[in-house]
Amino acid sequence: MPTNIETLSWLGGHFGTLRIIDQTLLPTEVTFIECRDAGAVWEAVKMLRVRGAPAIGIAAAYGLCLGLQSLPNDADIAECRRRVLEVAGYLASARPTAVNLFWALDRMKTKAEALYGTHGAAALKDALLAEAKAIHEEDRVICRAIGQSGQEFIADGSTWLTHCNAGGLATADYGTALAVFFAAAELGKTIHVYADETRPLLQGARLTTWELMQRNIDVTLICDSFAAWVMKQGKIDGVIVGADRIAANGDTANKIGTYGLAVSAHIHGIPFFVAAPTSTFDLTLHSGGEIPIEERSADEICESFGLRTAPEGVYVYNPAFDVTPAKFISGIITERGIISPVNQQNVETTLDSRH
Repeated sequence: MPTNIETLSWLGGHFGTLRIIDQTLLPTEVTFIECRDAGAVWEAVKMLRVRGAPAIGIAAAYGLCLGLQSLPNDADIAECRRRVLEVAGYLASARPTAVNLFWALDRMKTKAEALYGTHGAAALKDALLAEAKAIHEEDRVICRAIGQSGQEFIADGSTWLTHCNAGGLATADYGTALAVFFAAAELGKTIHVYADETRPLLQGARLTTWELMQRNIDVTLICDSFAAWVMKQGKIDGVIVGADRIAANGDTANKIGTYGLAVSAHIHGIPFFVAAPTSTFDLTLHSGGEIPIEERSADEICESFGLRTAPEGVYVYNPAFDVTPAKFISGIITERGIISPVNQQNVETTLDSRH
């Protein structure tokens, strides 16, 4: 992605606004929208104007700051706490699967709890904005570290497959899965990427191909249903995808269609990697069967991009995510290094190194 384009940016002080790229309009139109209140952030997350687990978390942190702007500076502790919890709860309701949304809001609430009683409302708002900016900046560093951790698996001249979009548009800067490709390319490695279109909203076709082309990385777009055949033809050396939530045992939720890729890669003897920050792990869930899976509107399938493609009244099942069991994952690429083999003990050991 061009270095002068930021997926999210905060404009101004604690009475500022959150500016985001409207990803629903890409790749044909690069349009920025300004979120001036928590409601605008909720809508942007719900409607996928901002998407990708890390980016959703960052947006939510700033959304909490927007929701506190109308809090009077002379508000007492009880009112401050009530407003923080109210806005955080509202933002958390936007989407259920991406754990970074809840992780970021929990971090903001923890920061607020440490300040009640010792700081007034004005200082609270300043401190929470600083915390949101810290989450934003930390993600930039994490993305670069993920890229460096994963690029060792990228051989010069190799060809990789990815699904959905886990690039700069899904994060603060560099991406997760795509960060691995970007880091490899910056080291002078020549690579080729196959990108699944990612039905029904075509994040791979609209967003991933756009990002890779912006960085002059060779990319070929394929339909989701082609992936297994491309593997069978021997065109793929490995698969790297992002993640929206990872359970304690390494089971990983990602965009619908990921599970099928993992099974196909396993059958064809192709390594399958997940790239994600450690904030995407949810150790409160023992396995992927406990991960809540968002179901979205039937219109996304039947009337995608304004064109009716199915009969009126047809029943539709539209889960946004699926879960890949840890046994099909060759390794999880994090900012702390590679988790491999993927199991609960290795997950816990890597996450313990965060402290």
